[in-house]
Amino acid sequence: MFLSAYHFDGHPTALLPAYDLLRQGFPPDTFELHACVVTGVGITVYDACPTREVFEGFSIGPEFLGSLAAAGLPRPRIEPLGEVHHAVAGKSVTR
Repeated sequence: MFLSAYHFDGHPTALLPAYDLLRQGFPPDTFELHACVVTGVGITVYDACPTREVFEGFSIGPEFLGSLAAAGLPRPRIEPLGEVHHAVAGKSVTR
């Protein structure tokens, strides 16, 4: 599993509804590991893909970029983080 961070700069009150709209466009079982965090400069979405190769294709693919535009999100700064050694997920948390 390969983890990456998608940094969206802007005011969270504008970004979060757009992020929620984007997320609703994906089937719930699509996400292996996924978290949206409010930061001091916007939001950061941590997302895992099965492999680095899948991440590289997805993150620049026309389907993803089109989904961002349709949801009203700016193009993010994408940070490849690395292979996940261990992860624990409890229950889903939504605010």
